[in-house]
Amino acid sequence: MCAKNSQETTQPSEELLCPIRYLLNIFSGKWKLPIVCMLSGETPLRYSTIKRRLGDITNVMLAQSLKELEAAGIVHREQYNEVPPRVEYRLTEKGKSILPTLGQLAEWAIGAMQNETTCGVLCTKCQSTT
Repeated sequence: MCAKNSQETTQPSEELLCPIRYLLNIFSGKWKLPIVCMLSGETPLRYSTIKRRLGDITNVMLAQSLKELEAAGIVHREQYNEVPPRVEYRLTEKGKSILPTLGQLAEWAIGAMQNETTCGVLCTKCQSTT
């Protein structure tokens, strides 16, 4: 982890480096934030539903992303002893705690998109993932 700077005049930006690295360690990658957003509803989702909604993600990448989110305590995996086996995913309380911040980031992105691109909030490409 980070060691505190021994000087009294530590820059605020330097103080944010460790939390930002921690955040990026958990949520880095193309698929993790979309997975978290999908699981933000109250209903747990099955693996196949997540894969279908994400579209072009591979089985290996989805399994790896879910496993990493589970290891970080963001996602809970529930396996039912049924035939055929059923596995559902949902956000933990820790995972739900990031949702307001993601909402703020999305608001920022909406403003930036309107200024910089011709892509709307739910363009055709984005609508295919919902």
